[in-house]
Amino acid sequence: MLRGLLALTLLVVITVLGLPLYLAGLGSVPPPEPQPGAAQGDLPIRVYLHEEDRLVLMPLETYVRGVVAAEMPATFPLEALKAQAVVARTYAVRRMRVFGGAGCDRHPAADVCTDPGVHQAYAGDEELRRRWGSLRYPAYRQRVEQAVEATRGLILMYDGRPIDAVYHSTSGGRTEAAEHVWGEAVPYLASVPSPYEERSPRAVQTVRLSWEELARRLELDLDVPAAAGSGGQAVLEALEMTPSGRVKRLRVGTATLDSRDVRQRLNLNSTWFSWQEDASGVTFSVRGYGHGVGMSQYGAEGMARRGSSYDAILAHYYPGTVLRPIFVE
Repeated sequence: MLRGLLALTLLVVITVLGLPLYLAGLGSVPPPEPQPGAAQGDLPIRVYLHEEDRLVLMPLETYVRGVVAAEMPATFPLEALKAQAVVARTYAVRRMRVFGGAGCDRHPAADVCTDPGVHQAYAGDEELRRRWGSLRYPAYRQRVEQAVEATRGLILMYDGRPIDAVYHSTSGGRTEAAEHVWGEAVPYLASVPSPYEERSPRAVQTVRLSWEELARRLELDLDVPAAAGSGGQAVLEALEMTPSGRVKRLRVGTATLDSRDVRQRLNLNSTWFSWQEDASGVTFSVRGYGHGVGMSQYGAEGMARRGSSYDAILAHYYPGTVLRPIFVE
């Protein structure tokens, strides 16, 4: 009985004296420090799995691992994989709604989606087992995890915000400046040399089309002279080239076309193409694969093989950017 009264008295004293003191001091209590996991980039991201038509919430680093595995061969040098991990993370963070990003228009609540035609490709463990096979899966997964963990939480920034970290497979020898693809100049998406891409299976492409097939794909009514390519007027003519050597606008017959539209309709690997005409059709020679802006993945592979570190690779392809943790003081 006495013990119960003492406990009750102590509780009353704490309530009467301690609570007002605690409340009075709330305004001076400093905000809590970010948790170590968050400071290292381990925050949730909302991913729309387009093939499954569902939205999932996963740790950012898990998402980055799936992007690296889907976007770059796991056999690439580790420094190239690290560069890809930073680029993939930066690309995602810039689009995350929590940081003011636009998200993915395929799903109103998604930060990113897995359709490579819209955002980055992504592969989960089940898909990777199918792609790599059960024998190679453990070693390949470990390499990708090593690259992601070594760069955990790091992104590329320019002028205080995450960059638009676009990238492509193979440049063809020199990357393209953003303004010649999307119409707006971006300081860190300038044209730079990319000389070490000789291992790319898509360094060179040859496409042969008959005049009839060309007209059908471009939806044009071509009046092709019988002597095309034999001294007659050329059917195709480059009207505008970019400084890197890519075609920007061209004439096909009497029509003026954007090279990006021509590339898509003719299934060319890039807009860096030339051609030869003859009486029966045209042969395109194409350099590189992709839009050509930002990091060349096979260029990164070539730089890594020659001893470049991942931060040197990133500094080369995104000039003027800085490597920083997602959360900085």
